[in-house]
Amino acid sequence: MRAVVASATPPHAEIAEVPDARPERSQALVEVRAFSLNRGETRRLSTLEPGTVVGWDVAGVVRSAAADGSGPPEGARVVGMMPPHGGGWAELAAVRAEMLAQLPDEVSFEQAATLPIAGLTALRALEVAGFVLDKPVLVTGASGGVGRFAIQLAKLGGGRVTALARRTEGLRELGADEVIADLAPEGPTYDVIIDAIGGPVLGTAIRRVSPGGIVVNFASTVPDPVSFPARDLFGRAPRARLYGLYVFAEYEHTRTGAADLGRLADLVAAGRLDPQIDMTASWHEAARAIEALLERRVKGKAVLRIE
Repeated sequence: MRAVVASATPPHAEIAEVPDARPERSQALVEVRAFSLNRGETRRLSTLEPGTVVGWDVAGVVRSAAADGSGPPEGARVVGMMPPHGGGWAELAAVRAEMLAQLPDEVSFEQAATLPIAGLTALRALEVAGFVLDKPVLVTGASGGVGRFAIQLAKLGGGRVTALARRTEGLRELGADEVIADLAPEGPTYDVIIDAIGGPVLGTAIRRVSPGGIVVNFASTVPDPVSFPARDLFGRAPRARLYGLYVFAEYEHTRTGAADLGRLADLVAAGRLDPQIDMTASWHEAARAIEALLERRVKGKAVLRIE
């Protein structure tokens, strides 16, 4: 089969022939029709052995159902999430049935491909945070793929959403009540903070969490150390929590991946969730799409079709 694999030269990706994916008993073999790009997997390409197949998000058709009888049947249109080592940027992918959901007819493969990493991260962050009805919610890195899902899901939950982003266009249309470009150490506090940035922004966000509130951090876009006056957490905001979210570990623990992907797909089908696809291209243009993502020229998600 063909796959997009790691290569030695920038942007460290090329299409090559690789051995066919071989599913285990609990995995379905999926003919991949589309996949989306995530910054985490594109950043690691330069560190991988040339020829490595990466990729976390897949959408396609089940060629053969899992041998143990679990998951969607042969011929089903599906969306799935691959494990941390990847394997989804390929014509065929072996996907764990528990991380594979059947798609409504109204959802395209391109739309579905945006849901696993970005959609599930936003969904889990808000479920960890809990009830948000009429609560102030801050989403940092709000112009990214996860941030755009988080704005919409928080608004669907009744939250009063503030979006923090350098590129603010379109965020109010997604449901943000307020859009800001900077976060000062002093100001209104938030019951829920979903942080995609880390570094100094996370340090400042901790200073703005409400008593009993929660800061959910799922990324370190800025690799700088995090520092904050400790009293701003345990003194000014007693009972506040800082939660580190790693989406792969979350679904090893909860075992709700298929159900959660199905929930997101149903919201897309109903027109209540917009995947925010900013770039759609053939996988033959993977290098161009990866460069655009790493250079922050993509607002939302980039999706590649296998052709």
